[in-house]
Amino acid sequence: MLVAERYDKIVQLVNERGSIRVTELSELCQVTEETIRRDLDRLEQAGRLRRSHGGAVSVKDQQPEIPYFEREVTRADEKKRIAEAAVRLIQPQDRILLDASSTAWYMAASMPDIPLTVLTNSIKVAMELSGKERIEVISTGGILAARSLSYVGPLAERSLDAYHVDKAFFSCKGVHMERGVSESNELQARIKQKMVGMAEQVILLADSSKFGVQAFTHVADMSEIDAVITDTHLSGELLAQLKEKQITVTTV
Repeated sequence: MLVAERYDKIVQLVNERGSIRVTELSELCQVTEETIRRDLDRLEQAGRLRRSHGGAVSVKDQQPEIPYFEREVTRADEKKRIAEAAVRLIQPQDRILLDASSTAWYMAASMPDIPLTVLTNSIKVAMELSGKERIEVISTGGILAARSLSYVGPLAERSLDAYHVDKAFFSCKGVHMERGVSESNELQARIKQKMVGMAEQVILLADSSKFGVQAFTHVADMSEIDAVITDTHLSGELLAQLKEKQITVTTV
């Protein structure tokens, strides 16, 4: 593969996925990680992408949301383990908030039928909990985002103003140690910003592929996150950085 062809392939992959890690690009392009890092530096200088910790992020206009059925099967095993660990943090009588992520849906599926109040902007989460008689479910309402089967927009955001919860569980598109938590879609980012601000404890559910990624729209600084549940593939360096920020980390 010629250098120019590799550059085009890298930019295409970054634009298709929104973000990608150096290790993945190295495997896909069949060159060393050092070569990929040099390529990313040159492509960033040319304005074709933006470097992030451990990879690169698209500089295209706002990335569309990944359809729910795709997110459901992407890294499903890790998400299920993360969801099960998150459920273990819930106590009877808790008031909790679940976002519209596939990991939150896995939480809803494995949640025991105990006295709880669950606030959510996710249609899938609400439907999953509807069969559990002891769980009170409150849906935000708002504009339907068909790709994520969630409610977003001003009405959804305003509805959150009326509540305060014990624990908020949410996921994201990217986690960057300096630049914070981010989302690919501005409407989703805005409602997650609200969620972070209305909880006593903020718990981020993010598999290791999310780390080092800076997506389109900022959601929260790392200082606003109380706990992170992730998988065992997260590097020791990142684990140490999280603990330095006094964030409780659970790996599963």
